[in-house]
Amino acid sequence: MEQSRNRGDDSTSEEKVSPGRMFLPSLTMASFALGPIAVVASLLLYDMAETFSVNVAVMGQISTLSSVVAVVFAVLMGVLSVRFKHKSLLLVGLLFMTVSTSGCFLAFDYNWMLISYGLSGVAVAMASPMASALIGEHFPLERRARAVGWIVAGGSLAYLIGGPTIAFIAGFGGWRAPLLAFVLPISAASVLLAFVGVPSASRSGNPSISKEAYLESFKAILKNRSALACLTGDVLRMVAFTTILLYGTTFFRVRFELPVEYASFVILGGALFYTLGGLTSGRLINRFGRKPSTVLTTFLSGAFTVSYAFMPNLWLSLGLNFVASWFFGMVAAAANCLTLEQLPKFRGTMMSVDSAAVNLGSAVGGAIGGLALLWFDYEGVGSVLGAMGILAALVFYFFATDPTRT
Repeated sequence: MEQSRNRGDDSTSEEKVSPGRMFLPSLTMASFALGPIAVVASLLLYDMAETFSVNVAVMGQISTLSSVVAVVFAVLMGVLSVRFKHKSLLLVGLLFMTVSTSGCFLAFDYNWMLISYGLSGVAVAMASPMASALIGEHFPLERRARAVGWIVAGGSLAYLIGGPTIAFIAGFGGWRAPLLAFVLPISAASVLLAFVGVPSASRSGNPSISKEAYLESFKAILKNRSALACLTGDVLRMVAFTTILLYGTTFFRVRFELPVEYASFVILGGALFYTLGGLTSGRLINRFGRKPSTVLTTFLSGAFTVSYAFMPNLWLSLGLNFVASWFFGMVAAAANCLTLEQLPKFRGTMMSVDSAAVNLGSAVGGAIGGLALLWFDYEGVGSVLGAMGILAALVFYFFATDPTRT
């Protein structure tokens, strides 16, 4: 009964004006702009640690704090997305990224860097769920999987393009130079493109909405077992992804003594496969469904994550890392599509809470990965975090449902 009502709510939202040709490129660019600062942290984490005279594991906690901030602010976004237009929230989020980037560039000690990088969590919490919500708001059901695939690809293109670009710039000016010469211009361009390309007319946002309506959206999520399963699964899959996203490049630099110039190709290759996974996921989702695609790709991403850290050969380890990246790209799109359809009436709130879940996974993964690195070395990181991906697949399989297939 509830699911049929959700479909009814969704069907009415299909009656809207076409968003225009610049709409999807604008959202893809917004997704792209959220990534370069994380590339700097991943690729140049060792160099930052030397600058501020701290351990690499300690320096990695800038990412943990950013994820924690994103979790807290994403919950707040569950309220803001009901009250304010999704476009406005997207723009404010992208502006926060420019502030974060500027602060990191100017950081003179670890604490300043920690706080400045933490603001990027606000940007991610605001912009990422609004991009997904806008897709659900403006695209019909049959076009959403492809659109979400482009959003996922936009995020990974930040690594594909940003990896070698940041490494090249850092070779001349250190880790601060890419922030000023690459990350900041990208952030500013994303604000301009979103302002022009995303339509202002929207069904989202109601300043006069009652307090009870805010609570209703959260209650709907808490009462929906499938929605909770999607959130739990997203936490666990992101814990697994942290193995590659945060610690993967440093693993190859330390274990195989790769210089930073060659380590950038680790990011390049991983981003390429992640991008291809996101772009090819649309066909898989449309053919086999959101839930089966999510379960399969989540399981495979976790399994390959466990394996790559144990390989004694560089090329074999790198190959398994790239295969894992491919499946992480696919599951990012598949899980996003599955979550997007859980509660169409409260799509903005659902995607905001899901953003909190994703960033909670990143925070937990960064923290647990740091402990595993100190206690068990990189094999422990791969084993502990990768197993979380396999557990996520079980959660999706047993507890999640696809409302569009009911």
